[in-house]
Amino acid sequence: MYSRNVTDFGRIADAIYFIKNNFSEQPSLEQIAKHVHVSPSHFQKMFIEWAGVSPKKFTQYITISHAKKMLGNISQNHTPTLFATAIETGLSGTGRLHDLFINIEGMTPGEFKNGGENLTIKYSFVASIFGDIIVASTQIGICHIAFVDDEETAVKNLYVSFPKANFINTSEQIHLQVKNIFTGNNADFGKIKLHLKGTRFQLKVWEALLKIPVGKLATYGNIAHAINNPKAARAVGSAIGDNPVAFLIPCHRVIKSTGLFGEYMWGAKRKTAMIGWEAARWICN
Repeated sequence: MYSRNVTDFGRIADAIYFIKNNFSEQPSLEQIAKHVHVSPSHFQKMFIEWAGVSPKKFTQYITISHAKKMLGNISQNHTPTLFATAIETGLSGTGRLHDLFINIEGMTPGEFKNGGENLTIKYSFVASIFGDIIVASTQIGICHIAFVDDEETAVKNLYVSFPKANFINTSEQIHLQVKNIFTGNNADFGKIKLHLKGTRFQLKVWEALLKIPVGKLATYGNIAHAINNPKAARAVGSAIGDNPVAFLIPCHRVIKSTGLFGEYMWGAKRKTAMIGWEAARWICN
């Protein structure tokens, strides 16, 4: 468990959203702390413990101007720039955090069409710094990760995704590997394989998302170009919305070309927190 980090995420998320929505007024530490009903000194300590930087510094990372900067030179007219940006960071051609450690294997047509028939899926609940998550895996790899507000609903949603599978509520080693990812320490990862139900197009989009380096952002148009289908930005958006693996497949790193973060399957507050947290860790390390 992440103890204080977990219990404080609700307040952290509210604070981040308050900062973002009131950025033009430059809210003071006292004003932000009052908004989340804690003392200024406690809030400052709590925030730094969670984000690694002060609220004031974090504010920089969730502004539109910074988002545009993180988009860098990625242009809809220059297909290779997702990879060029990764090289720019000093990595071996693509984003080390995800591309070297996470591989996708698509489910067979039979598994895909038959609702997971003959699959045994093991699931458990894991605490993360962005809230509790449900992690599910087959014998091949992770097939589902979602943020959880209610455990019963989370399990029902998993059943809907694989209505004919056999489910076992138990923790697996690969579930603990997922937990390690939220520490931001890639030395703890080990290889993680994803076993995903998706169309060929969806799998291509999800693979492209894995190549967005930590601390960088991309647009829907960038992803469309990365999969050599520049006119498919709308379809790319749908595939991103169908992402079955929260955070590991970093759909939160895709924003609008205007710099606005846009919506997110698991909440706009959480998306803002993720983008800022990754930027803080990447820039400060």
